[in-house]
Amino acid sequence: MSTLAVQDHGVAQGHHDHDHGHHHHETFLTKYIFSQDHKMIAKQFLITGIIMAVIAMMLSILFRIQLAYPEKAFPFLETLLGRFAPGGRLDTNFYLSLVTIHGTIMVFFVLTAGLSGTFSNLLIPYQLGARDMASPFMNMLSYWLFFIASCIMLGSFFTEKGPAGPGWTIYPPLSALPKAMPGSGMGMTLWLISMTLFVASQLMGGINYISTILNMRTKGMDLWKMPLTIWAFFLTAILGVLAFPVLVAGVVLLIFDRSFGTSFYLSDIVIQNQQTTFEGGSPILFQHLFWFLGHPEVYIVIMPALGISSEVIATNSRKPIFGYHAMVYSLIGITVLSFIVWGHHMFVTGMNPFLGGVFMITTLIIAVPSAVKTFNYLATLWRGNIRFTPAMLFAIGLVSFFISGGITGIFLGNAALDINLHDTYFVVAHFHLVMGSAAIFGMLAGVYHWFPKMFGRMMDTKLGYLHFWLTFIGAYLVFFPMHFMGLDGVPRRYYSFTEIESLKQWVSVNTFITWAAIVSALAQVAFLWNFFYSIFFGEKAPQNPWGSTTLEWTTPVEHIHGNWPGEIPTVYRWPYDYSKPGHDTDFIPQTTPFSQTLASNLPHDFEDNPVSLEEHKQWVNTQRSSEKEVK
Repeated sequence: MSTLAVQDHGVAQGHHDHDHGHHHHETFLTKYIFSQDHKMIAKQFLITGIIMAVIAMMLSILFRIQLAYPEKAFPFLETLLGRFAPGGRLDTNFYLSLVTIHGTIMVFFVLTAGLSGTFSNLLIPYQLGARDMASPFMNMLSYWLFFIASCIMLGSFFTEKGPAGPGWTIYPPLSALPKAMPGSGMGMTLWLISMTLFVASQLMGGINYISTILNMRTKGMDLWKMPLTIWAFFLTAILGVLAFPVLVAGVVLLIFDRSFGTSFYLSDIVIQNQQTTFEGGSPILFQHLFWFLGHPEVYIVIMPALGISSEVIATNSRKPIFGYHAMVYSLIGITVLSFIVWGHHMFVTGMNPFLGGVFMITTLIIAVPSAVKTFNYLATLWRGNIRFTPAMLFAIGLVSFFISGGITGIFLGNAALDINLHDTYFVVAHFHLVMGSAAIFGMLAGVYHWFPKMFGRMMDTKLGYLHFWLTFIGAYLVFFPMHFMGLDGVPRRYYSFTEIESLKQWVSVNTFITWAAIVSALAQVAFLWNFFYSIFFGEKAPQNPWGSTTLEWTTPVEHIHGNWPGEIPTVYRWPYDYSKPGHDTDFIPQTTPFSQTLASNLPHDFEDNPVSLEEHKQWVNTQRSSEKEVK
């Protein structure tokens, strides 16, 4: 089966084994603030991500109110926002800023750092059998750069003219000309500084994840015994390390255009009847650079969520994951293909039709590995002994969004259709389902599943069910109608539709969507209460509450330095040994040798393992001899 050899990890683990079980004196600062422990850093990423998600959600409610009631004044808005809502109505430029910062926070600070930062930090050392990350100091630095970037992004609300407003894609010339609009000034500069720090944080984290996965696996943990979560984090980190620097390059050139009079992205611009000095540049160049990161970013967001859902679905279906190798190869396929599809975001830029055809074909091809993953999830669920825990419901919800959002992606990947649907609400509906909702549901599935591992306590199940159903139904009520708006040509990011006669009919739909969004937002209160209450007062968790097979559930409930009190366990088998016929329990941990499960071993268990194969043959011969004697 495997051509990837089991590595000798004695050297890699040796320098970590010397200090396990030793007590390290920690102060409040070193334990909770400047911690270098991967478990605490995971919590820091998670809680910061939750705070950023709540802020982004509140921003979306504000601009949804504007879309639902474009002619109505709400005095509380002026009280809350002051000069940004004169007379109780949102300022038009501030409306664009809200849309911009909502998108930026959700894509980068919640779905990228909040999701990947949390679970990569928590699970990579745990599930691989490592005592910590390859570089705990760099890991800590990665979080603090992310935190500072978050503060700078939010700090832009306190600048004189407000935060950035050119949209989360910050296309020039609005982002390159400080005088183009209020949101092109200091707010835009802070956006660029914030994102540069953010990318530095992601690169530090990504290099750390790759180093840890390649070098610090415990004995027996070869690449084909890694859980799919680790495969997803590994390939996501590679994507980030290769794609994020391109965004930084684009941002640096943008700073040059803004501050030093260069013309990388600007040409023949007239402002207030005056010709500027820019010449020779092209804003299309920025779009190429942005989407070279922007499209892999879709998979940087969704692949960790897919990895998490693989783990949760297999555990709660009490079945081996269907097509483990196909799942890994599909992740690799998505990783490679995601770098050659960026052009489908630019079909309307006047792209050569031949080039458009090439990007259309590669975009449609990437649907194949995505479909493989979907079918494997469904096959794993088929005839499973399913336990509908809140984590399982959110994982199934992810599959639902991934299918419904993925189907609309086929429309947008087709150049002829995309030209009509571009920059309409159809696009908003598509990416909010396949990227936003699916990734958020993956993140929530992970929170409910690994909460006992993170905090040693259980979350309340009933509140989890309430949270799931309100959020699941709410998400479809918000985003499904947008498909029809997009098909009717309703453009996104418009402040008001009442000025356009043909679009007035959609105001009532916008009102419906806004109320659905408010109900969905209120549903998150159940989650927030459940999360923070359970940290302190939840029922104490057992060591392995879900009956899982992976290594993290072999560690003590109480967190200790180095994760395991003694030697790190050896791994003997793959991570999805659920419900094997002949075994007395419906799961077999990865640390159980084949010699202890002779009645339930299967022939393919022994590939690349001749010693265990020989033991099993001897046991079979002994059994047959005993049966003959009985007859």
